[in-house]
Amino acid sequence: MTTANASSAPESSARLTAVVTGASSGIGRATAQRLVADGWQVLAVARREDRLRALTEETGCEVLGVDITDEESVAALADRVQELFGGSLNAVVHVAGGALGVEPVAEADLEKWQGMYETNVLGALRVTRALLPALRRSGRGDVLFVTSVAGHEAYPGGSGYNAAKAGEHMLARTLRLELNGEKVRVIEIAPGMVRTEEFSLVRLGDQEAADAVYDGVEHPLTAEDCADVISYALNAPHHVNLDLVTVRPLAQAAAHRVARHHGV
Repeated sequence: MTTANASSAPESSARLTAVVTGASSGIGRATAQRLVADGWQVLAVARREDRLRALTEETGCEVLGVDITDEESVAALADRVQELFGGSLNAVVHVAGGALGVEPVAEADLEKWQGMYETNVLGALRVTRALLPALRRSGRGDVLFVTSVAGHEAYPGGSGYNAAKAGEHMLARTLRLELNGEKVRVIEIAPGMVRTEEFSLVRLGDQEAADAVYDGVEHPLTAEDCADVISYALNAPHHVNLDLVTVRPLAQAAAHRVARHHGV
């Protein structure tokens, strides 16, 4: 077989394996559902174990309660990957994270900033560091970061989230350089406005304020829209690397520019 034919040959028919963080709701939950439907073996992780139980009843995926801000909890995740998948892993999808507050820099709440940095940056770092040996061992590994357009575009009220997601973006870029030449892809999906049940509610702490974020916006993205993009990136031939994909609803031209249509 020539080198050219070998590179285009079908990949192994063995089921691919993935860890999805933040799988109790939103994009993480939709991604776990989609990958199971694609035929992957999925270990879905999050802090809220009651929601994970509902997910495993629905999809049959494996689940584990994990706090990505805690070293011992992440070590237990690595042990579970060893038990389930023999220490070989094809993908880790970093979805856990989120935004807290909209205060300007002059009124920054340091606890919120620290919380965002712990989950979006250090949490992704902990999980990557713990699972990278298993990804390397598979010979077909992927580290996929779900960041945000907030990591690429500043906007008023976004400073803490902008900073955290920019940090996660740079983590992905640096890791890609460090793994160059190895069989591990580093993929970044940066969504714009996505309407999920919790993102804006957690950020703003009020359902009315959360609903107002999407007021008049025609078809914000859904968690399933993002899961579609993640699925495409992970299932593409392994020589194809989607370094960075920005995905927005048609109504959004930039993080701070969204078309809104109100009733006449």
